[in-house]
Amino acid sequence: MTAQPVPKGAWKITFLLFLFMLVNFADKIVVGLAGVPIMNDLKLDAEQFGTLGSSFFLLFSISAIIVGFIVNSVPTRWVLLIMAVIWSLAQFPMVGTVSFTTLLICRIILGAGEGPAFSVAAHAIYKWFPDEKRTLPTAILSQGSAFGVILAVPALNWIIVNYSWHHAFGALGVVGLLWVVAWLLLGKEGPLVSTVAEAANEPRIPYFQLLTSRTFIGCVAATFGAYWALSLGLTWFTPFIVQGLGFSQKDAGWVSVLPWVFGATIVLLSGWISQVMLTRGYTTRGARGVLGAAPLVLGGCILAVLPHVNGAGLQIAFLVVGSGLCGSIYVMCPPMIGEFTPVSQRGAVIAIYGALYTLAGIIAPLVMGAVIKHATTPLEGYMTGFTINAVIMAASGLLGLLLLWPNTERARLAASAQQPKFA
Repeated sequence: MTAQPVPKGAWKITFLLFLFMLVNFADKIVVGLAGVPIMNDLKLDAEQFGTLGSSFFLLFSISAIIVGFIVNSVPTRWVLLIMAVIWSLAQFPMVGTVSFTTLLICRIILGAGEGPAFSVAAHAIYKWFPDEKRTLPTAILSQGSAFGVILAVPALNWIIVNYSWHHAFGALGVVGLLWVVAWLLLGKEGPLVSTVAEAANEPRIPYFQLLTSRTFIGCVAATFGAYWALSLGLTWFTPFIVQGLGFSQKDAGWVSVLPWVFGATIVLLSGWISQVMLTRGYTTRGARGVLGAAPLVLGGCILAVLPHVNGAGLQIAFLVVGSGLCGSIYVMCPPMIGEFTPVSQRGAVIAIYGALYTLAGIIAPLVMGAVIKHATTPLEGYMTGFTINAVIMAASGLLGLLLLWPNTERARLAASAQQPKFA
């Protein structure tokens, strides 16, 4: 790879896409944050609320794949704009009186609009940064999710406590439209893309080879475990604080920020460490693969201890640290996939990766809801659900350690494609 300078304006676009992900995750967290008021207002049991949490991911994966192929040929600037408009409009029906069915449908539409978000944003950023400089901007992009929660939770919870959960959805719709205006005025397409001549000469690798490569499979497996924890955090963390540990809704809002503060620290730190390791000559196997997967194993082991500690403070600490450690993998996998995927296919492959690992978002909230409903007490149900999460996280991390070899993957696929030119 020939080193390229970072184009002027790259960090401005990174900041706008950071805000894009911030809005994205604020939209995701609102149902979990308002979980107990929604359950009380709409008379929902744990299993029904689990269904509501999972509904967001019903079209999430399908949308991610479809849009992933679209951005291979359509400028990401316009795709991102349309997605943000969909998110915003999907929030407004909840401002008034709403039934469970209407809420369910709006969450499905929102999930379809947000499914491609990270993969499209990552694809857009890679048009502004050469490969050896992508880890840190990817870390910043991914932390739009954490800061979306850190900044939104206190504000949204204040609205929920002092007004109602209906108004919280409306506030998110307005914020989304503000981002649309900013992107329309300032958003641009990155210059680090293939020219027509380069695209014509760039060898394509069969999608079957890309999607069955061990690093791709390892990325899907490892991130599946991380997303299991994430989707539980989005849907069930605040209800656990209120129903399981007995906190008030007001106090639970502040406690709900803790996993995201810790997770943001881990992700930014690991992104920085990865970039330093790469500049010092480490292979991407170590600087991305091992650094991304090992924390999953450690986090799973910490979560496994959660049911065996006493006291709300210790239980929250184990849950925060255990689930927070999984975030590193989100920073490492898109650049690893970008290492061996031709630029003309990269948007689709990263989108398929996202579509597959986010299937955890459909399963995890449903499993937790069913376990809580059939447990003797809500606290017992939560602890069983978090134990299941621990096993899945540790297993996914071990698979990642076994399978993530992006540097050798690149060499193997490059040889089979006879000297391809990657962006």
